[in-house]
Amino acid sequence: MKKLIIAILFCYTQTYSQIKLEVIDPPKTSGSNSSTQTTTTNHTSNTGSITNNASANKNLGRGLGNDVVVDGLREALTLASQNAGNKAGLKDGFFKNNLIKIPFPPEIKDIEKTVRTLGMSKQADKFIESLNRAAEDAAKKAAPIFINAVKGMSIQDGLSILQGGNDGATQFLKTNTQTELSTAFAPVVKNSLSKTQVTKYWKDVAKTYNKVPFAKPINPDLEKYVTERAISGLFTLVAQEELKIRQDPMGQASNLLQTVFGGK
Repeated sequence: MKKLIIAILFCYTQTYSQIKLEVIDPPKTSGSNSSTQTTTTNHTSNTGSITNNASANKNLGRGLGNDVVVDGLREALTLASQNAGNKAGLKDGFFKNNLIKIPFPPEIKDIEKTVRTLGMSKQADKFIESLNRAAEDAAKKAAPIFINAVKGMSIQDGLSILQGGNDGATQFLKTNTQTELSTAFAPVVKNSLSKTQVTKYWKDVAKTYNKVPFAKPINPDLEKYVTERAISGLFTLVAQEELKIRQDPMGQASNLLQTVFGGK
């Protein structure tokens, strides 16, 4: 891992040596926020047929009392969040799921290509794996946080979910748990990354590179990057699970889910 970081720093140095000769455009990378947007876009494309069917949400819970509808939504949220958390928390839950896999930090995406051409693909892969292992460790902390949010859901929350589209329940969880998830995930990610000293080497390289005149600063906070991507990936899985319930309510084991989401 240390060799990989040294190679990255070498690549940065080579890039800087060209600055005096020509203007170098900053690499066009997606950034962590863009990655999240890409995930959202993928999810939207997968659910397009449902989103375009406006009557689906209008019929949800029709003719049922508010209490029944809210109970059904609570059960759906619990099921979706538990399934998502279980999947994300497994070994390779992030690493072998291309939808949520955490890549090289976008600030050094172009540098990754150079590192691989230097014959260090194995080290680069190991670096990426360590990021995803940290996310998998953190995902195990999500379940109780989700459950507490579900328990606190009010009738008004339920009505908002009904009117919120096909990821309404997921958005409810995101609004009510994102801060707490970040607090819970951060120390787990930090501990996981520290096992391989990834954080130390990354910070040393980032701080050194950021001192280079005219260089585009890179974010030395690797822990924050992994934490944000872990939470984003987790909500992507929750949205998938919510969609399964909405698409096939009659395929659910619970009579309550069949009643609320199946329009029985």
